Amino acid sequence: MADKYHEAIAASKVSTNDAQVKAAVEKILAEHLEENRRPEVLKQLLNSIDLTTLKSTDSQRSVADFTERVNAFENEYGELPNVAAICVYPNFVPIVRTVLDVSSVDVCAVSGCFPSAQSFPEVKVAEVGMAVEAGADEIDIVFGLGDFFDGDYQEVCDQIEEMKHSCRDARMKVILETGALKTAENIKAASVLSLYSGADFLKTSTGKEYPGASLEAAYVMCQCIKEYYEKTGRMVGFKAAGGVATTEDALKYYTIVKEILGEKWVDDNEYFRLGASRLANNILSDIIGKEVKFF
Repeated sequence: MADKYHEAIAASKVSTNDAQVKAAVEKILAEHLEENRRPEVLKQLLNSIDLTTLKSTDSQRSVADFTERVNAFENEYGELPNVAAICVYPNFVPIVRTVLDVSSVDVCAVSGCFPSAQSFPEVKVAEVGMAVEAGADEIDIVFGLGDFFDGDYQEVCDQIEEMKHSCRDARMKVILETGALKTAENIKAASVLSLYSGADFLKTSTGKEYPGASLEAAYVMCQCIKEYYEKTGRMVGFKAAGGVATTEDALKYYTIVKEILGEKWVDDNEYFRLGASRLANNILSDIIGKEVKFF
């Protein structure tokens, strides 16, 4: 039976042919990757990183030290842009908020029972609200894969909408977990449902249980964001995460986003992010011209 969820997905003209998507990605990179291999783009990539620590061994002390590196970067590399945000588990938001001295860097929390999103909806909504109350500027939640594969799109969307409400003024990124969705068809459907449920960003992956970001997933997600923008006028960001470790990886995602969505999506970090723990040192090394292990 048709409902507003299936109708929204059916109305999308975004290609779900996996072979066509792969060919389109290869064409974009062949034609445009090299033109982005410039110092100013590398600096923009550095400024787009959500510097992330999501380990079971994270502690108040380790997260405080992690945050102090971002403060120190401002002092030691003042001529370079800092990272976009520090991304942590929600219980560490107060630590980051207390220790962080750099006003341009946001505090981001994975919430809603990351990385599985498997808990009572009330717990997920409460955790989002508690993270925001503790000082999070941004919230990364995980798309409800179980309900999605059961075909219960209403439950998926209701939960996203409730968590968005709990975000208040904080921006909400919805992690699709594209490695579990696998096909362009599923990625498109999940993108459309998330966009119409209030996502401020679409994010590829948690970097945990499933394969991380892929350029093909990014292509489909960006096409959905573009189509949504043309229909509604609302800009929604894109974040690649999970296995994005090298400067080359980052340049490829930058190129895909720029070619599909345009310059205004990548000219600052408002609508383009890279979730990473290793990437910052690699980009910094390429900017400076020698190996640096700062973060």
